[in-house]
Amino acid sequence: MRQLLEEKLQRFNQLEAQLVDPEVLASGPKLAVVAREHGSLAKLATKYRRFKDVNAEISDTREMTAGDDPEMRELAEAELPTLIEERETLWDELLLQTIGGEDANRTRCVMEIRAGTGGDEAALFARDLYEMYKHHAEPKGWKVEILNHSPTELGGFKEIMLAVSGDGVYREMQYESGGHRVQRVPQTETQGRIHTSAATVAVMPEPEDVEVNLKPDDYRIDKFNASGPGGQHVNKTESAIRLTHHETGIVVQCQDEKSQHKNLAKALRELKARVYEGKRQAEQKKRAEERKTLVGSGDRSQRIRTYNFAENRVTDHRIGLTLYKLDQILAGNMQMVTDALIEYEQQELRSSFGAED
Repeated sequence: MRQLLEEKLQRFNQLEAQLVDPEVLASGPKLAVVAREHGSLAKLATKYRRFKDVNAEISDTREMTAGDDPEMRELAEAELPTLIEERETLWDELLLQTIGGEDANRTRCVMEIRAGTGGDEAALFARDLYEMYKHHAEPKGWKVEILNHSPTELGGFKEIMLAVSGDGVYREMQYESGGHRVQRVPQTETQGRIHTSAATVAVMPEPEDVEVNLKPDDYRIDKFNASGPGGQHVNKTESAIRLTHHETGIVVQCQDEKSQHKNLAKALRELKARVYEGKRQAEQKKRAEERKTLVGSGDRSQRIRTYNFAENRVTDHRIGLTLYKLDQILAGNMQMVTDALIEYEQQELRSSFGAED
């Protein structure tokens, strides 16, 4: 944990230096990237700086309590509890900010919601999840942008790719990665029988351009006619884009926009996120023993939550949380679930890493 914090502080110091570098200041795009990363690390870095200062003050004060001067000893003994209390508070806040590991302070992520078993009902459930996340984002001021989607005739989604940006986005949304199961009577069911369907969610931090610098030679571009709703323009022009990453074989495509240029830009954002996620997961596997995931692996094959309509119940299987507020949660009021997951992981981190470690 301390190593991670030191690395973040070191990176923040580097970014501070770049912000006054004439070469960076002269480059608008590069300056924007540096400023965005600097801003995302500012809260964590300044808090950790203060934590280190308080730790140093505690060390000095303890030395004073062992000194020969009675008056200084008395002052030090009176000040020590306040400093220790401040250190514990700062440590708890640092733990909260570092939940999610190295990507905890990302302000942008890419989300994939994909219908699983259950046919049309699963696709409708995928749409429900999208609506839930969209309504959850609105009061927070997060921006939700559809990168690509495959609608069904009944109004569901076979899959939908989203870009979500805003303060605290990845720290919160990372917990949605995994398998989501729904138990309800489908709209298409005539005999009132409850069906079980599923959808999967993957949440990937969206990297900065400097972290995944894709060059045109790194991928193949295929252009094709878009399909689905959109009128004659969509179907008759080669506005749809498919990208294939040579090194990893990752394939993404986008056909949501009428403009080929806009589709290419969206597809590149998704491709960068997927390439970065692949590298991130490979690194996590290498360090699986020293940095195990506390609230589930986030693997899409893992069932993390069940939504039971008959009982108005939501159960998060990772922490054994059950809430009889399904209607509120699907309407976007999912903060109660997110807060419980964050608190659980914070408690686990607190028991593993103390402020004095």
